[in-house]
Amino acid sequence: MHATRKLWTWLATICVLSFAVLGWVGSEIYLKAPPIPKQVISTEGKVLFFEGQVQHGQESWLSAGGQQLGSVWGHGSYVAPDWSADWLHREALALRAIWAERDHGQAFETLSVGQQAELNGRLKAEMRHNSYDAATNTITLSPDRAEAVASVVDHYVKLFGTDPGMDALREQYAMSAGTLPDPADLQSLPAFIFWSSWSATTDRPGETDLSYTSNWPHEPLVGNTPTVGAGMWSIASIIFMIAAIAGMIFVHSTAKEEGDPAPPKNDPLFDLKPTPSMRATQKYFFVVIGLILAQVGMRVVTAHYAVEGQSFFGFPLAQILPFTVSRTIHTQFAVLWIATAWLATGLYIAPAISGHEPKYQKLGVNLLFYALLFIVVGSTATGWLGTLQHLGNDYSFWIGNQGLEFTSMGRVWQVLLFVGLLFWVTLLGRALMPALKRPSESRGLITMVFLAALCIGGFYASSLVWGQKTHYAMIEYWRWWLVHLWVEGFFEVFATAVIALLFTRLGLIRAATANSAIVLETIVFLFGGILGTLHHLYFTGTPTFVIAIGAMFSALEVVPLALIGVEAFRNYQRSKAAPWVQSYKWPILCFIAVGFWNVVGAGLLGFTINTPIALYYMQGLNMTAAHGHAALFGVYGMLGIGLLLFCVRGLSDRSAWSDKLLQPMFWSLNIGLAMMVFFSLVPAGIYQAWASITKGMWFARSPEVIHSHFMETLVWMRVPGDVVFAMGCVFLALFALRLLTGAKEQPTPRVPLAATKRA
Repeated sequence: MHATRKLWTWLATICVLSFAVLGWVGSEIYLKAPPIPKQVISTEGKVLFFEGQVQHGQESWLSAGGQQLGSVWGHGSYVAPDWSADWLHREALALRAIWAERDHGQAFETLSVGQQAELNGRLKAEMRHNSYDAATNTITLSPDRAEAVASVVDHYVKLFGTDPGMDALREQYAMSAGTLPDPADLQSLPAFIFWSSWSATTDRPGETDLSYTSNWPHEPLVGNTPTVGAGMWSIASIIFMIAAIAGMIFVHSTAKEEGDPAPPKNDPLFDLKPTPSMRATQKYFFVVIGLILAQVGMRVVTAHYAVEGQSFFGFPLAQILPFTVSRTIHTQFAVLWIATAWLATGLYIAPAISGHEPKYQKLGVNLLFYALLFIVVGSTATGWLGTLQHLGNDYSFWIGNQGLEFTSMGRVWQVLLFVGLLFWVTLLGRALMPALKRPSESRGLITMVFLAALCIGGFYASSLVWGQKTHYAMIEYWRWWLVHLWVEGFFEVFATAVIALLFTRLGLIRAATANSAIVLETIVFLFGGILGTLHHLYFTGTPTFVIAIGAMFSALEVVPLALIGVEAFRNYQRSKAAPWVQSYKWPILCFIAVGFWNVVGAGLLGFTINTPIALYYMQGLNMTAAHGHAALFGVYGMLGIGLLLFCVRGLSDRSAWSDKLLQPMFWSLNIGLAMMVFFSLVPAGIYQAWASITKGMWFARSPEVIHSHFMETLVWMRVPGDVVFAMGCVFLALFALRLLTGAKEQPTPRVPLAATKRA
């Protein structure tokens, strides 16, 4: 107990210090973010962008789809360009062409090597010069650059408008004509894209060859190349990671651990009678399966848009289901179904652990279910409607689609979801309270479950921090609090504690050992995970020290994964500890799959893009998608399915349970995911990385690469994996249907013991 108390003290200290540093970093981002000018003018006094247009343009881009329609500073979707890189390249080419024609009377490509070198030098000096005047809050451009900017503005107005000459490009970008029908929005959008590009190439005050985004994106034309710090901190983080892994392995090998206890002769939970509130959670799990099927359907449509753009095998589907909507649903439902599975698990196990059914608990569970269902359906419908009807910036922010990846629902729905999560914590807490008060070996685990739940409810408040007019760099800062800390942080701690608690209840691990192990594991995870959030923010208008902190601490996130295979093997051994454990075979195998995908998806593919130098070239490319799919479904999705199976095991007629359906479900999901990642996404990411390194980010995201024969072939290479994966979802749905209908499986004939002995 004394040792565990010391671990709790360390955990509290690490959390307080880490969040203090993360908060300080946020204040520095706020103070040092790229300035938003009052206006952009030429030296001749011509106003290019008026007061408020940059902010208005940001709102317009987000309402048009935002991070579901291309990306800014590398964060968003991958079919349309990264608009920052696209603008930067177009403006650089336009300015150079103006000089070549005016000074030499011919196109740049026909000039001599010396003439080209002279113009390239001028171009770099012109584009990197910081002409922002803090006193007047104005950016001043030369007449030539103003002319180049005007030509790019014209391109964007036509692209996001209805100009028929842009139809072919819109098809390649999976955009619809008239994306921004409001003239004010259409005129303001280029101001925001210009500003994001200006921030990406203009030197910071007092610096040389160092932009506000640390020279991201890669653009050799203007001298946007990796900083020295990006390379040095990448090397340091790798050394640090190797040393930390070596230290952890040494400690693990020298530590004396108690072995698992002798398993009970019979299933300790066999006679567990679900309480009314536990039974009320059953519908949550069936909705989870419905959301999985809907998400898979949206993935098929979204992936296909990478080839046809606006059609689905010739049918003009984009007229009723545009790319921005299908991708929003695909990414949003992924988070929602995983979260719902974990929330329902908490409500199921709380009365089982405490042996206490609070008054009106069933009513609370039912109210929460219908409230969550209302939020899911309502936010999806209003977001879809707002996109189709172009209902404007205010509607998009408050009710429709905010245009932010993984957290796209309108603010009203976010507030309602926050209230729902607090209500969930209340339900969980009142059911767990007797167990929290009662001294027992498992009290530490139960405390960890409740604290993690409290953080899940409380930290969703980070989605309410940014406003409609918040600086884009600060929106990204708070968004990653939600995506990284809420989803990848506290939900994982909650789920890990729940799994440990389940194993102790089954008598497969010692409660005292699990108490210490879960606190120690949380310490190791959060020590790297909290400040590791910053690896998402290397190039989003943040100070350069973010690269140093993010690189070093995100490297620590990989450390606990080095021994995850050991834990997976132990879980496999536990699945064979006693004959009755076979009834939990598929939930346990799901937990083992979590270990595999933790190593491959979160560890291998995650660290592939984690270091600053790697992410510099690969941010916003398909290597990120490969990591995202393998980690999000492989780790969190399989964990959610494992918890789902464990809970419905105790809620359903055991004679209706079908291992014959779960076996193909399990293998189809995992094999299909592996095929999808390694046959399509990883090769596509490597090819794009080559394009980014050789020519620049603009090229890696250009139609020339995205719609090349090789890339479109890789999109089609996803089909076999998608089909296998979808089959797994179908088997899961059939399994759920069997439980609902109460179909009975014929029992396997048992061989008499005497006959066995004779054999």
